[in-house]
Amino acid sequence: MTPRKLSVVKLSILMPVYNERATLTSAIKEVLNVDFPCEIELVIVDDGSTDGTRDLYPAVLDDPRVKIHMHERNQGKGAAIRTAAGVASGDYLIMCDADLEYSPADIPSLLAPVIAGDAEVVYGTRTFGSHNAYSYLYVLGNKGVTTFANVLFNCYISDLETCFKLMPTVLYRGLDIRETGFGMEAEVTGKLLRRGIRPYEIPIAYRSRTRAAGKKLTWRDGVEAVWILVRERFAPRRVRWLTAQLGQSAEAPGSVEPSV
Repeated sequence: MTPRKLSVVKLSILMPVYNERATLTSAIKEVLNVDFPCEIELVIVDDGSTDGTRDLYPAVLDDPRVKIHMHERNQGKGAAIRTAAGVASGDYLIMCDADLEYSPADIPSLLAPVIAGDAEVVYGTRTFGSHNAYSYLYVLGNKGVTTFANVLFNCYISDLETCFKLMPTVLYRGLDIRETGFGMEAEVTGKLLRRGIRPYEIPIAYRSRTRAAGKKLTWRDGVEAVWILVRERFAPRRVRWLTAQLGQSAEAPGSVEPSV
């Protein structure tokens, strides 16, 4: 791979939001305050928030980097990301939750191997410790699902469930992610591994919030992830081989006006 010119790389940061009134303003500010090495846009999809989160959007509408779209009812993280990816205009995209568990300041480090021409798909790998782990069972479940994927696909990745997944926009759209909830994380990784695409991994900071603070994942999501990985591993092989599209520019979608 050859290095890319910063002037021709644009990154779309996709932020799914559901009842994040307590953290949304800070999350948006953290993203927009990062000194990115390329042009960016922040695509926010509010997935049917009912806690007053929607009252916060008018304050950021004047920033041309921000696009906001609404789901009238809650459909799940996967559905929100699907909407965001559909209107994204960047060459690459990355997911970034609004709960402040991840630091947007780490995103440039994920961009570095892409810009250098060393990678196309980059994952931010979390390191769990006593100061940033929600619970022992949560960490054990995360490591268990990741280990299961490594055995199933005969590969080695460190953190399947990480939110920070950076890849070409055309590739993500071509994966045709159908899971509407948190299962989309396993579906994305399963489809990449099935196609022989191994993510380049970069260590990132992580601070897990508690259930009381709004953490939504449960043990059921871990069980679902295992099932999705099995389904993707043994699904009939697709005729379309997405890796042939890597390095090609995605066709820019039509513009969609913010719905607030």
